[in-house]
Amino acid sequence: MIFNLDQWLIYKGIEETAAVLIANAAAVVMVLLVSILAFIVTKQVFLRILAFYIHRNKILWDDKLLGRKVFRRLAHMIPAIVIYAVAGLFPEYSGFIQKIAIIYIIVAGTLAMLALLDAIDDIYRTFEASRFKPIRSIVQALKIVVWLIGGIWMIATMIDRSPLLLLSGIGAVTAIILLIFKDSLLGLVAGIQLSSNDMLRIGDWIEMPKYGADGDVTDISLNTVKVRNFDNTITTIPSYALISDSFKNWRGMQESGGRRIKRSIFIDSSSIRFCTDDMLAKFKEFRYLSEYIENKKRELEKYNLEHNIDPAQLVNGRRLTNIGTFRAYLQTYLENHPEIHPEMTRMARQLPVTEYGIPIEIYAFTKDTSWESYETVQADIFDHILAIVPEFELRIYQSPTGYDLRHMGL
Repeated sequence: MIFNLDQWLIYKGIEETAAVLIANAAAVVMVLLVSILAFIVTKQVFLRILAFYIHRNKILWDDKLLGRKVFRRLAHMIPAIVIYAVAGLFPEYSGFIQKIAIIYIIVAGTLAMLALLDAIDDIYRTFEASRFKPIRSIVQALKIVVWLIGGIWMIATMIDRSPLLLLSGIGAVTAIILLIFKDSLLGLVAGIQLSSNDMLRIGDWIEMPKYGADGDVTDISLNTVKVRNFDNTITTIPSYALISDSFKNWRGMQESGGRRIKRSIFIDSSSIRFCTDDMLAKFKEFRYLSEYIENKKRELEKYNLEHNIDPAQLVNGRRLTNIGTFRAYLQTYLENHPEIHPEMTRMARQLPVTEYGIPIEIYAFTKDTSWESYETVQADIFDHILAIVPEFELRIYQSPTGYDLRHMGL
């Protein structure tokens, strides 16, 4: 009917030019109505049926496709396909109409492909492997490729040239592309290196003082890595900086099952002395020292007897000291502490003398690696140590305070 509408109008007495315009306008309206109707049917009927089926089944990946609107973006291609198919109704403009339709199809297809890549990333994130090998940086790089291909295809359609011809000449603008996408290319390379070498995962606790980062990794993208610091601020680090600069990853500590305690107290050297019989009798009453005192006394008596040493003089032979006995107590205390990891190093050691006294360092690992539990265990251990130091007739070194000066009469 549309093809003969202009003739019918002329037959009715309307001028030929006006009749042709009216017929063409009617054809345009009809095509638009058909394309809009096709889109509405696709969106309101087919997509709703598809969504109903997806929500009812137990498959998870199709929910991600629906959530990212992949099917909805594909539906936008339907009107363009209808317009392309009926472009022959307008012989004088069919080429131009088909170009517009193809460009619209390319845009809709490009957007659908971008949504599909996002859905693939979402699906991959449901697997445990995504924590160890994130692919978001690769997905973002593929998005750039999709945009480039879509853009080249649209330009080729507009100028009636083959896309392959444009691709063959892209080498002339490679330098410009490298300049524009420098950060993205560096981020892509960094992402591949971080992933292949298993240097960084989502959820890792990292420290990077140069960027003020000290917290958990929440996102790894093409250009940046986001870190939620322990004060709940967000630090954004360029991906390539994690390759070019150094950073500390605490994952090894978390996976080992033990978090290290490495802290010292300083003993006033003037409080160190040999143990007297009264001191040894007192120390023997300590639960962690009774066996040690007995064994050590037998060992020293045997040594002094074998070497014919007169123990009456303090400088002769071997004797127990209060600091040595204190260190032995700490060693046994750590070995019996329920929160200290029994399969890792547990040691109370004496470090070189400093101007602040003699350092006694606790070197051990807690069973619980969480920050709060670790700090609690560490504080409990040193609360106990500081409280028992006077029991060994030792003193903790500290700079003179106002209290000290008052008691000195100054």
